[in-house]
Amino acid sequence: MDRRTVILVDQENHAIGTEEIVAAHSGDGQLHRAFSVYVFRNFGKEILIQKRSSKKMLWPGIWANSCCSHPMEGEAPEDAGKRRLMEELGFSCDLKPVCSFVYRANDGERGVEHEHVTVLLGLVDETVKPVPNPDEVAEIEWMPINVLKKEMRLDPQKFAPWFHLGMNAIRESLP
Repeated sequence: MDRRTVILVDQENHAIGTEEIVAAHSGDGQLHRAFSVYVFRNFGKEILIQKRSSKKMLWPGIWANSCCSHPMEGEAPEDAGKRRLMEELGFSCDLKPVCSFVYRANDGERGVEHEHVTVLLGLVDETVKPVPNPDEVAEIEWMPINVLKKEMRLDPQKFAPWFHLGMNAIRESLP
């Protein structure tokens, strides 16, 4: 089996090498390239969120955006996002990069995320029926944005740290 690697980057997202995925998420973490997909429907009034599988190394059982992962070498963020949507949720859609940010978050003894994230937006209609991969996703929900904002404010620990940052970045980047 091939070892999974991530693309190490500097603060400006220039590739500087690769690292095995677990090593990049261990110790102090190594800054690497990632993407986060946010899929909306109902004219942007609902977002597809997922509860991360208990099999995940970091933030298992925590609610997060539609999907997220790491692009492969030579793979554009949009293509990587479409690939992961299909792998995790059984569908794909057009994705548009809207912003990016760098963050670092520690998940106790499990490891650390230190990522340069490209935020990708997708819009689907009610005919899209996600089929979660149980190895990746424990549960999904189409959540109204106003309800999500309230829940994120009242119970922030229920949601992955990058999800909070991504929602704020989306809000700031859209007209």
